[in-house]
Amino acid sequence: MTEEVNQLKTKDILDKDFKTSMRGYNQEEVDEFLDVIIQDYERFANEIAKLRQENDRIKKQTPDQTRTRPSTSNHQVNYDILKRLSNLEKSVFGKKYADS
Repeated sequence: MTEEVNQLKTKDILDKDFKTSMRGYNQEEVDEFLDVIIQDYERFANEIAKLRQENDRIKKQTPDQTRTRPSTSNHQVNYDILKRLSNLEKSVFGKKYADS
């Protein structure tokens, strides 16, 4: 599921040659701009790799954490339900029902 998102590698950007023409771009400006792009590209690639590692680490930890979670016993749940039911009967039928 970790498919590669980037089509270009840093080296592809660095090695890219542009043809020049009579009214072409200033090659120095293009090279400076490509240097900035390469720096950003490397930073983003490193961030993606770091986040993928963190994501994998969290996925591996999740099952262990769910096993160690304290569970409420069935006895406690049943008691809570009966207590709520009793309180509901008292409020609906009044004190007369509670005394009988």
